Amino acid sequence: MGVLSEAVPATTSTADQRRARSRFRLTRDGLGTFAFLLPLLVVFGLFAWFPIIRALVMSVQDTNLIAVPTFVGLDNFAKVIADPQFRIALANTGWFAFLALVFGFPIPIILAVVMSEVRRGRGLYSALAYLPVVIPPVVSVLLWRFFYEASSRGVFNTILGWVGLGPLPWLQSAGTAMPSIVIEATWANAGATVIIYLAALIAVPRELYDAADVDGASIWQKIRNVTLPQLRSVLLVTLILQLLATAQLFTEPLLFTSGGPNNSTLTVLLLIYRYAFQNSLGGDYGMAAALSLMLAVGLGLFTAGYYRLTRGWSTTS
Repeated sequence: MGVLSEAVPATTSTADQRRARSRFRLTRDGLGTFAFLLPLLVVFGLFAWFPIIRALVMSVQDTNLIAVPTFVGLDNFAKVIADPQFRIALANTGWFAFLALVFGFPIPIILAVVMSEVRRGRGLYSALAYLPVVIPPVVSVLLWRFFYEASSRGVFNTILGWVGLGPLPWLQSAGTAMPSIVIEATWANAGATVIIYLAALIAVPRELYDAADVDGASIWQKIRNVTLPQLRSVLLVTLILQLLATAQLFTEPLLFTSGGPNNSTLTVLLLIYRYAFQNSLGGDYGMAAALSLMLAVGLGLFTAGYYRLTRGWSTTS
């Protein structure tokens, strides 16, 4: 018994030493990992988290970055909500999102389905579909401004003149300005989604289509019963990404119309830009920060609700 009682402490001591050495190795490895991550954390904190914290502070201040800021509490949020332009911008952003969803969402699906059936030249068609994405957004807008020229010399009005129509005031009319922006935005952004859908379609087992052919299914039945169910999870992801992107529309209305005519293309992000840079000397950065936070919170709540609602859809047969 004495020998056993002396052997147990020795074994315990050896195990403790091994655990201590293991903790030392883990700590040393952890320090090495942290050293590699430190530059990334610094850059991310400086350019991501610091602006967010700064926006939180500015949202409760009356500041134009020139005069000494003063604390105003929630007054900036109340001023934004009471601003008539806020309601106009909110309605215009919703109108753009609706038009982009109706016209811009199905077009990439249709193009991807057609391209997936092509046996030759698929790579060329994919490159042509993705080409608008490569063009810088400012260049795309300037190019389409030439297309949308209101006179008979404009490209689209020239085409309409061949059939005895037009010319149309594409960007100069409150009724056609937003649909015109939707057309350009769809052309500029659809290519990336087409490539995503095409990759998903190529991964669909060919046996499913062969079985549908044996059952005598038509092309529409194959799309409805085979293609779309196989793309369900991809469709849900691209849908939320498109909705988030449409809520942050800025470049096109700024360069096409500057929010006109008669504020018909004023969006939430463009209103933030106006608050910050076009109101008074130095701008009202407090209202701009308040509206930015309202947009971020709104999109966050919408995304959370969307994922909660569609959580089981991607696996539902």
